[in-house]
Amino acid sequence: MRSVLAAYSGGVDSSFLLKVTHDMLGNNLLAVIAKSPTYTKSELKEAAGFCRKYKIKYLVIETDELNNPRFAKNPKNRCFYCKDELFSKLKQIARKKGLNCVIDGSNADDATDYRPGAKAKEKHGIRSPLQEAGLTKEGIRKLSKEMGLSVWNKPSLACLASRFPYNSRITKKDLKRINSAEEFLRGLGFKQVRVRHYNGLARIELPKDDIDTVLLTVSQKIVNKFKKLGYNYITLDLEGYRSGSMNETFNK
Repeated sequence: MRSVLAAYSGGVDSSFLLKVTHDMLGNNLLAVIAKSPTYTKSELKEAAGFCRKYKIKYLVIETDELNNPRFAKNPKNRCFYCKDELFSKLKQIARKKGLNCVIDGSNADDATDYRPGAKAKEKHGIRSPLQEAGLTKEGIRKLSKEMGLSVWNKPSLACLASRFPYNSRITKKDLKRINSAEEFLRGLGFKQVRVRHYNGLARIELPKDDIDTVLLTVSQKIVNKFKKLGYNYITLDLEGYRSGSMNETFNK
């Protein structure tokens, strides 16, 4: 590819891709981090810190997909509209900087889930080197650990818009509420968390090994905090955390 612009989220996959690409191409790599209401400030800070640690050139741009009514209505192909805006901006930056390719951190496992953003990748000609190499999440974690990357065991990430059931409107107010709820759970020591948002009801997903901890020790703390955030009902999903659980309804 010789020179690339990399879409960088700060997650395990894109961090591994960024480090390997920098090792190969050096200053012929530019990482671009998108600042958006659908991502947390803590993730933005961590992503920028990773770039500074490894002396990787990076740029932070702002996106506001909520201004697109087709995204805000939250249809099943919501991710397409988000990625379409992002990749369009990244292609423009790449052209201005004279970079040959735009790449992202999609891995081989992503092909097994519902990923409407993949159509935006096709539209804009975005390359996914990890996916092309057949690397799975497990393999990427293993290689990241061998390389000494601190993110190797970082919990899986997804934008906050994924917490809403399809066709329920996404608002900045509710995104902030979800973020506050998840940050509170992390503060209690839970690493992999999801708070699925149903207006007045919160459905908490945690790894099954953590469910007993909630039931026996901190359930009342969670109830008190979530009530303050405006949730009338707080539920714990006994099936545990799983990526893409909002897709289960229409996948059946």
